Amino acid sequence: MGDPAATEPHPLGTRDQQAAEVAIGEEAVLPLIAENARIDRRAVETGRVRVSTRTETVDQVLRETLRSDMVGVTRVAINRTLAEGEVPPVVREANGVTIIPVLEEILVVEKRLVLREEVHVRQTTAGEDVEMPVTLRRQHAVIERVSPEGTVTALIPTPQPDIDS
Repeated sequence: MGDPAATEPHPLGTRDQQAAEVAIGEEAVLPLIAENARIDRRAVETGRVRVSTRTETVDQVLRETLRSDMVGVTRVAINRTLAEGEVPPVVREANGVTIIPVLEEILVVEKRLVLREEVHVRQTTAGEDVEMPVTLRRQHAVIERVSPEGTVTALIPTPQPDIDS
């Protein structure tokens, strides 16, 4: 790069021009100059960076004590009916054992023989004489014999049973 002053004209001109301008008039005119600075940036690659990873394996023995708890469940049949007004049992602990009562509500149906009433029946016998008109009918058989000549002969009538007896 060359000198920037050589390629661009100086804004004030040469020194001779400056002196001539002051001599022309009694007043001196001085031109004012202001300079500005500017910075530009540009990326310049000066090198690169490469990042990689490596995995190493290390064998190691870890030691720890593992603890486990076991639970045993035992069912104990009680089958006891609670008395009326008795407070139901609650969950409790005795000698390291948690006791959980299991209750069941059941419907009780009873069949009872109840004597509601008695019906008393008396039998009495009474006699009463009654008279009533009645028409009675009675039949009896009459036997006759007819001869070839046409004569009719009455036979002895058969005895009739006695209705009154």
